[in-house]
Amino acid sequence: MKFGISYSTPYHGIDPDKIVAYAQHAEDCGFESLYVPEHIALYPGATVGRFELPPALPYFDPLDCLSFVAAATRRILLGTGVLLLPYHHPVVLAKRLATVDVLSKGRMRLLTAGLGSLPGEARAMGVDFSTRGRRADEAIDVMRLLWAGGEDGVSFDGEFFTFDGLCQFPKPHGATRLPIHIGGSSRAAARRAGRRGDGYFPGGALDPGERAIQMDIARSAAVEAGRDPGTLEYTRSGPIDMTADQVEAFAAQGVTRVVVSATATEPGRQHEEMSAFAQRFALLERLSG
Repeated sequence: MKFGISYSTPYHGIDPDKIVAYAQHAEDCGFESLYVPEHIALYPGATVGRFELPPALPYFDPLDCLSFVAAATRRILLGTGVLLLPYHHPVVLAKRLATVDVLSKGRMRLLTAGLGSLPGEARAMGVDFSTRGRRADEAIDVMRLLWAGGEDGVSFDGEFFTFDGLCQFPKPHGATRLPIHIGGSSRAAARRAGRRGDGYFPGGALDPGERAIQMDIARSAAVEAGRDPGTLEYTRSGPIDMTADQVEAFAAQGVTRVVVSATATEPGRQHEEMSAFAQRFALLERLSG
């Protein structure tokens, strides 16, 4: 089992010193990865499920934030939870991801991409909300094509993106592709994870039966696409006070990574929560092993 931790600016704040201290302490504790979320723009009345999002919630650009974190850390992997893929042009996004990966010496390895659930956000970005799934699928294909392409250039002719003989350098650090995990809470997201993803990170508001169904869908979709379902990582969110029994239950469901988050807002208490979790699950020993 791998253990990541998230930093949410709407809850934990936007003070750069706090972000650096949080990331550095997470790294010192032995956490594998640090995740940050994304919203590009909010508006009065925006709701996710039954919850209304206050329009003044502050969200950093996730890749800019992770670049900042990378400069202040040495080892911790960088993740998004989730980046709203349909609202980014994949040619630009491929360049930005490869740049962060090169500058961090290969740590931009836990991109989790979702579709977004706010119609107003889609309209603001000029995206037809009903097409965002197809747009995301094409975007994944485009980025992987660009990362793998050579000096002769690559071409793509899709519903949303078209180009001929395009070259993009530098490549990701020591690689010709970056992992792309799929986030979401729907069966369509599970199918996307199986067909195109390197992992699935489902949302939190699912009952155990639906979770099991979705993972079965993801694995079946991988088989249908000629991919090995055994390579599909399964990430779940969990509470920072979770017990060993809870982690064992996750492992029994096939979970390969748990992402927690500090509940405190004061840095000292945050560090105590992280340290207690790290000691409970011997994160530094796992890291060295």
